[in-house]
Amino acid sequence: MDLDLVFLGTSASAPTASRGASATLLRRGGDRILVDCGEGTQRQLLRSDAGLVDLEHVFLTHLHADHVLGLPGMLKTFSLRGREVPMTVYGPGGTAALMRALGVVIGRLTYPFEVVELRAGAVVERDDYRLEAFAVAHGRSSVGYALREDDRPGRFDVAAADALGVPDGPSRGALQRGEVVSLDGGRVVHPEDVLGPPRRGRTIVLTGDTAPTPSVVEAAQGADVLVHEATFLVDERARARETDHSTTEDAAAVAREAGVHLLALTHISARYAGSEVAEEAARIFPSTVVPRDFDLIDVPLPERGPPELIERGGRRARRRDVGSGT
Repeated sequence: MDLDLVFLGTSASAPTASRGASATLLRRGGDRILVDCGEGTQRQLLRSDAGLVDLEHVFLTHLHADHVLGLPGMLKTFSLRGREVPMTVYGPGGTAALMRALGVVIGRLTYPFEVVELRAGAVVERDDYRLEAFAVAHGRSSVGYALREDDRPGRFDVAAADALGVPDGPSRGALQRGEVVSLDGGRVVHPEDVLGPPRRGRTIVLTGDTAPTPSVVEAAQGADVLVHEATFLVDERARARETDHSTTEDAAAVAREAGVHLLALTHISARYAGSEVAEEAARIFPSTVVPRDFDLIDVPLPERGPPELIERGGRRARRRDVGSGT
């Protein structure tokens, strides 16, 4: 099952010529989940290799303008296209009131639309993964989100199955699904007789805006990828504290304490190019990247290697790059 993140907007409060307002697209198999929807997100989607798909789930970390102002235009565009697929916006307390207030701008929609407010600790269950809201430190109504996959069954031991007389076919499939199988002759075979230890699922944690806080460390324990804001360099620590944001060193210390595999820093102030952000954080946590818009982080299954930043990996190929190679 493929799993990746496309960074659509990586700037702090104001977009720049090279960084859009906050938005990240999680892609898992056929699922597309947008986390935050800053100004211009629909155009960023159109410029990405994902395109402006009929997103069914948008998760808002908080309700500041740079994280939500892309919603009205995107919702209206979906309606203008005659969309019929339902859509749900999840967010912290106040999300429903915000969407009601935006109704005069959005107008009538052609599709079912629902708002679900989440508190820290809430869980949205999917088929074989879940999204968990956790507490952050950025005002009263802010949360982060963790995508956690279920553990997968252990590897099937063919030699053990042969020794127990399990025939090829449905019986082996049932054991791999965790079901007990009765063989001809009365022998009962349990999944643990032929399966290795469970293999862990993947975890991606996105903080949204936050000051450093133990709740993020707890949510990010052992995560494959932690996407953490780093609005300021360390010399602006006082400013970070005043505004409930993090410095590069704050984010790196959280990643180190949580034991994550890869730290991705976002919400980058317009005063920084990005390289200095990476250099400062890497002194504390070497496995740090600072994605730009349309960079992609691929998150393979743990046994297939570590997460990897692919520069411009989420950008739609230009027409002249397709076909002839010219």
